[in-house]
Amino acid sequence: MPDRILVLYGSYRSDRTGIRLANYLVRGLKGRGNDAQLLDAREIGLPMLDRMYKEYAPGDAPQAMQTLAEQLRIADAFVFVAGEYNWGVQPGLKNLTDHFLEEWFWRPAAVASYSAGRLSGVRANLAWHGTLSEMGMVVIPSTVAVGPIVKTLDENGAPIGEAGQALDRAFARFADDLAWWTAAAKHQRERTPPPY
Repeated sequence: MPDRILVLYGSYRSDRTGIRLANYLVRGLKGRGNDAQLLDAREIGLPMLDRMYKEYAPGDAPQAMQTLAEQLRIADAFVFVAGEYNWGVQPGLKNLTDHFLEEWFWRPAAVASYSAGRLSGVRANLAWHGTLSEMGMVVIPSTVAVGPIVKTLDENGAPIGEAGQALDRAFARFADDLAWWTAAAKHQRERTPPPY
């Protein structure tokens, strides 16, 4: 059975370059036999956080939130596509993430960052590691960092030039690492129920 991997992307900008990386990751994960799906925070359209999903009475959560909760619960792993805003995380992706808690537990997460500049979103990448760990995920040690993104991926998310070749090499290790942690987490959840 293929691994169910959700790729989460959170830019709300009209000219979104990070979608190139999100599409590249979905395609690459599918190419390795995974059931990979893009979850775009802008398309899902959750409101700014007022109440978490778990704070609604059963059946009362907005439909978009209910649907997303179900998708998160059956996922085997998550990939967060992290743009960097003023040395920090994207508010759209953070807002989507904060609506849930238990739905994230006991699965691995990976972070792929990007920026328009040469630092490749690494400060946001680092910030996500602590946040995702606090939310009950195991963050894998491998990462992908892309920058400048428009010199690495074309509009369709296809690698270009030397930077694109470097991304392909980094992705192979990143995907191998995620696959190992996903298999380990699945095995452990089947063997021993999570403690809470």
